[in-house]
Amino acid sequence: MKRTTGRLCTLGLGLTVLVLSACSSTGSAPVSNRTTGQAGTPSTAKSAISRSRTPQITPSTTGWYTVQRGDTLYAIAFANSLDHRDVARWNRIDSPDLILVGQVLRLTPPPGAVEIQPLDDDPVLEARPLAEPTLLRTPQAVLLPYSDANWAQVSSATTAAVKPPVPAVAAPVAVAPQPAPATPTPSAGGGNWLWPTEGTLIGRFGAAGGKGIDIVGARNTPVIATASGKVVYSGSGLRGYGKLLIVKHAGEYLSAYAHNESILVKEGDNVTAGQRIALMGDSDSDRVKLHFEVRRYGKPLDPLVYLPERS
Repeated sequence: MKRTTGRLCTLGLGLTVLVLSACSSTGSAPVSNRTTGQAGTPSTAKSAISRSRTPQITPSTTGWYTVQRGDTLYAIAFANSLDHRDVARWNRIDSPDLILVGQVLRLTPPPGAVEIQPLDDDPVLEARPLAEPTLLRTPQAVLLPYSDANWAQVSSATTAAVKPPVPAVAAPVAVAPQPAPATPTPSAGGGNWLWPTEGTLIGRFGAAGGKGIDIVGARNTPVIATASGKVVYSGSGLRGYGKLLIVKHAGEYLSAYAHNESILVKEGDNVTAGQRIALMGDSDSDRVKLHFEVRRYGKPLDPLVYLPERS
């Protein structure tokens, strides 16, 4: 009985050794491979979902546009080089904020519509005081009783009045030249605009810069509001502009700041000239730069006409 027990113990010990040996011989499981696969898939899916949640506004080729989530009337008009007020009038929209997801907007004038052309700025008129006030004198009649003396007096006065006056030689009068009407300087809100950032100008209006200018600089270089105004768009819904800001200024001017790394203000914020509104980046761009545009009544203008000269 004792020997049987000893054999069983020896057999159990051998099985234990065998199990341990089998575990050590198979090696460790490829945890890193499974972890990499599981961790990488959600990240890729999240990135794809993030991109799909930002619909892109592109210029319409049909004259119609369906409102998507995140759109604003300013952004739709900007993408199609239109004045947001025209788009609102064509679609009978009372406020730029009253558009609905799924709403189909007309981007061309309806049939029979009368186009209203904006007036240019009126020239500044200067008031000049008159040299002397003009005095107006009217003759006064006097009733005299009839007599030979009064008749003779009236007759002589009448004869003298009807005689042509002797022309006198007038002295020459020097006429001062009148100043020409002043031509208003293009401005937003009545003052000079500021350069939106520091950097090197590489793209001009109508050339490499297209509808604006391109300024190359270091990543996270501050971008400032070129003039006081209100932020009417902040997002990345316009194709080709990356993270974009649009600021509305007095006189129906708009300024646009594209390809930002990050945006520091939100829609509806009032900004002052020189205030930091974004940081330069390369969103939807092949290099770090700021694309800057100026528009009025929806039409692109040359920003260099509005910006001060650089030394």
